[in-house]
Amino acid sequence: MIDTEQVITQTKKWVAEVVVGCNFCPFAAKPVRRGSIHYQVEAAADEQSCLDALLRECHRLDEQPAIETTLLIFPEAYPGFDDYLDLVALAEDLLAAQGYEGVYQVAGFHPDYRFAEAPADDPANYTNRSLYPMLHLIREEGIDQALAHYTDPEGIADRNIAFAREKGLVYLKMLRDNCL
Repeated sequence: MIDTEQVITQTKKWVAEVVVGCNFCPFAAKPVRRGSIHYQVEAAADEQSCLDALLRECHRLDEQPAIETTLLIFPEAYPGFDDYLDLVALAEDLLAAQGYEGVYQVAGFHPDYRFAEAPADDPANYTNRSLYPMLHLIREEGIDQALAHYTDPEGIADRNIAFAREKGLVYLKMLRDNCL
């Protein structure tokens, strides 16, 4: 049985200590401070239920403009990273088919996240390694506003990679795992 509150508490800690703490996303601190991130746990593990949950979260964002972003967490689904990547592709297709392309964007986080061509033990993978598989649903309008006030957004990924490699695999794994 999934303890939804525990999953949310752990995920909030991961966002605060890893995503914001390491500045992997320079735009995350503001919604964390505002409390405008919605955390939703989907207990089902089948593909259709996960995609239905994504659409429900799109509708929630439609109806609640104070929510800046949603983390849809799948603690029981997609333990394999390749299967998870299939979910991300299906989620992007679903958003387009439902008229949400350009409205919401999906970003992916997974415990075994691995960038293409990166070795599994590259510390840079920890910029997207979360506690649980999850889809991050982001308002495109919010991204545009954040980028308009940020110098050198193109350099974010390179700075994250350099930081992660400087800190090293052991440190980043410990930091993430300490959130459990």
